[in-house]
Amino acid sequence: MSAVLALSEDKILPVSAVLNAIRDLGDEAVEQCDPQIITQASSLSQLPVESFSIDTVLSISSSHELPGDQLLEEISRVLKPGGTILIYKKLTSDKGDVHKAISALEGKLLLAGFLDAQRIQLKSVVPAEVASFGVKGKKPTWKIGSSFAIKKAPKSLAKLQVDDDSDLIDEDTLLTEEDLKKPQLPLVGDCEVGSTRKACKNCICGRAEAEEKVEKLGLTMDQLNNPQSACGSCGLGDAFRCGTCPYKGLPPFKLGEKVSLSSNFLVADI
Repeated sequence: MSAVLALSEDKILPVSAVLNAIRDLGDEAVEQCDPQIITQASSLSQLPVESFSIDTVLSISSSHELPGDQLLEEISRVLKPGGTILIYKKLTSDKGDVHKAISALEGKLLLAGFLDAQRIQLKSVVPAEVASFGVKGKKPTWKIGSSFAIKKAPKSLAKLQVDDDSDLIDEDTLLTEEDLKKPQLPLVGDCEVGSTRKACKNCICGRAEAEEKVEKLGLTMDQLNNPQSACGSCGLGDAFRCGTCPYKGLPPFKLGEKVSLSSNFLVADI
């Protein structure tokens, strides 16, 4: 036989009212019970019932304050894991407030730790002038402090399915005639090849002529490409150069910039 506890804020709660409310649950096992009734439950700080001993707790009231947060904690304490809480409200005010009261009560049950809080259809006979509704919830099936192992999904290697009948592409067909051509390497005798950058024997780029001019002047390529002056007057021209100036005979230039020689620089005037 199921253990049922009925709570009310009134001084008297008829057993018939409790049985009518229990019938709305539609549980035949709960209907065949001898309910324990506690009146004026709102004044109690603790229910005189052992923990985890009640299958169903029924609360019947017309006040918004019942059940309060403290009483909901006590109901959760005395309910067995998976037990049911059923709250009946009788409102004599406007029936339009019923939806707000239901939403508020469902939220209250969820915050108290109950699951599946929802409205139930009333099957018992209720006076037409009274706006009544019922909300039920479930206590979780686990106890406080209980633990259980989490089963991890077994790791399985991904299987690669290869279709032997599929058409494979020949990699050689992806190459074009241009890709198959052998790259042309620069000639070894080119003036631009090598770290010394000297003119080759058959030079046609003008480097051999430039080197010849430098040799005749007695200067190095570095002196022509990056001319420097200790006195600061070498770049102004022969009129400002001393007798031992290495740049004597060269046209004026700017220090740090390459000295440009004309094509007929060393050609005789006569």
